[in-house]
Amino acid sequence: MNMKKKLLAVIMSVAMIASISACGSTSKSDAAQSQQAQTTDTTAQASGSGTQTSQAAGTDTAATTSTGSISGTVTAAGSSALLPLAQAAAEAFMNDNPDASVVVNGGGSGEGLKQVSQGAVDIGDSDVTAEEKLDADAAKGLTDHQVCTITMAPVVNASLGVTNLTTDQLVSIFTGKTTNWKDVGGPDEAIMLVTRPSSSGTRALFKTWALGGAEEASNKALETDDSGTLLQTVESNPGAIGYVALSYLVNDSKVATVSIDGVAPTLENTYNGTYKVWGYEHMYTKDAGSDAAQAFISYITGDTFSSKIEAMGYGVASKMSSEAVAAHQTTK
Repeated sequence: MNMKKKLLAVIMSVAMIASISACGSTSKSDAAQSQQAQTTDTTAQASGSGTQTSQAAGTDTAATTSTGSISGTVTAAGSSALLPLAQAAAEAFMNDNPDASVVVNGGGSGEGLKQVSQGAVDIGDSDVTAEEKLDADAAKGLTDHQVCTITMAPVVNASLGVTNLTTDQLVSIFTGKTTNWKDVGGPDEAIMLVTRPSSSGTRALFKTWALGGAEEASNKALETDDSGTLLQTVESNPGAIGYVALSYLVNDSKVATVSIDGVAPTLENTYNGTYKVWGYEHMYTKDAGSDAAQAFISYITGDTFSSKIEAMGYGVASKMSSEAVAAHQTTK
């Protein structure tokens, strides 16, 4: 508030000087124009350039402050795969808009969709569409904002030595039929499945595109929708296998990714359509969402923040090849 008051005082002083003397200095006029240009640029960056399904204002509106920044509160919950990106975007958004507050939590895609549908949060983050987790009526009340793509990779302990599995082998492992790594070309080591709960969007995506719809075996003792916890479990158990988003593997060398049918889980292979285990990341709002929520989503998909998406292991939706998109529309 002190900074705002100081800024207001400076602006008023300049205005008073200009009104007293019609031949005020050119440098003061230029400074005022520069200040106005900076304010306009800040507003444009906060609004972003991303597209939204609906532009209708919500009940919890955001205001634009005298400095051109956004104010308001946004709460989000859901996908653990999208959590690192959402948290990084929240921090950057609040740095650019100090009067705004964004709180982001995980909990799984199903939980996030349920909470946004019930009005408990402003944004529900999800790896899958709302129709896959909610009943038809609840899903109809939500607006889908696709913010990026996500690639899921099978991961094993770095010391295991298994670098490739066929689709059939992967299905056999995750359905509990194959229980020792020696049966798929690995060492004589028992396979430890680290599973995801039924509410997990990551599980739903992996089931569809990696397991061909086969139901994953349950392992309640080692079930988690926290990707960080999953990675720690795989890191500390030689025979463990699980799956996480590439965003959790950017700086991780303690686990090894596993190729599927000879194709490595990379952004390049996702873009060109050769690696199939990917999906869109969604941010759902109830109806169009509040003004503050709309501003935050636009910020993520706009020019200010979009350059950080790939660096964090996520994919830019516009870079998906027509072959990759077509495969996901016709194959289940």
